[in-house]
Amino acid sequence: MKYNIPHSKPTISSKDISSVLKTLRAKQISQGPMVEKFEKSFSKYHNLKGSVALSSGTAAIHLSLLALGIQDEDEVIVPSFVCSALLNAVLYTGAKPVLADVNNHDFNLSIDSAKNALTKRTKAIIVPHMFGLPADIKDLVRLGIPVIEDCAQSLGAEYNKQKVGSFGAVSVFSFYATKVIATGEGGMVSSNNARLLSKISDMREYDKKKFCKLSFNYKMTDIQAALGLSQMEKLPTFIRGRRSIARKYNNAFTDCHLQIPTSLPGKDHIYYRYVINLGRSSADTIRTLNKKGVHCACPIFEPLHKQMNMDAKYFPNSQELFKNTLSLPIYPSLSKQEVDFIIQSLKNSLEK
Repeated sequence: MKYNIPHSKPTISSKDISSVLKTLRAKQISQGPMVEKFEKSFSKYHNLKGSVALSSGTAAIHLSLLALGIQDEDEVIVPSFVCSALLNAVLYTGAKPVLADVNNHDFNLSIDSAKNALTKRTKAIIVPHMFGLPADIKDLVRLGIPVIEDCAQSLGAEYNKQKVGSFGAVSVFSFYATKVIATGEGGMVSSNNARLLSKISDMREYDKKKFCKLSFNYKMTDIQAALGLSQMEKLPTFIRGRRSIARKYNNAFTDCHLQIPTSLPGKDHIYYRYVINLGRSSADTIRTLNKKGVHCACPIFEPLHKQMNMDAKYFPNSQELFKNTLSLPIYPSLSKQEVDFIIQSLKNSLEK
């Protein structure tokens, strides 16, 4: 049998479609009551005071930075081994992104590298929980700099039995088509800080302002919110599905001399991505698997230090991980036959 297995794929049910159709028939398709309902549901899930729905995860980071007062000449610490959305959001504010390295074992921001990056101008640290595994968030919060938790890849993950997104000054989420729950495009900011949330809500839309102030068109639509609400109901099922596939992968690859992703003490992995470290260049393996119909990829497009033309010697882990890792398909709708084919295809490619 010939397979063509996408690297990522949203899980959309008939109930999701019905929820969207119901909203369309109600003829309230821009920001409205469904957005408010989605925000309340999201806050309740994380046991936080409030949430603000936005047009994207990038918009969520951008407005969070502005709400924290980030401006020209300020510095924001960002790990190098992430997507460029974080870099863009910092640059939107006029602040300077200061890069730090990540841990080799979990892909998350290195506490030591973050400490070394601190200066008198550091005003925020963006901390992604990479690929669904919580970062050392408590240690990073203890540095005393406002932390923006980037939970774009970690919705539902827990650190010491507490949901990620509830540790920093503010947390941001993405609902892009490939994320844990998907609304096509969309994002969310959540926090216990009512003042920050009020600022973000005010900046979300530019209309009906009595006085001229910097505002944006970052609203979420009720169509997206209806889909988000329906998807949230299935989040526990989605996470169980991802973990079940990850267990099969882990059992299959235990003796393959790979660095495989697992949960760590106090950190519950949701396996948004299943990223393995081959210990050597992954380029040939990625090409081989793609030809077989198993579409895998390097987990990030390019480390930020390369995009900013910085010397790789200051980011050894980010550089090595970029060279040696690959991301296998992992999403709830994968069939048993597809999972078995992925496992066998990788094993065969490693034997060559």
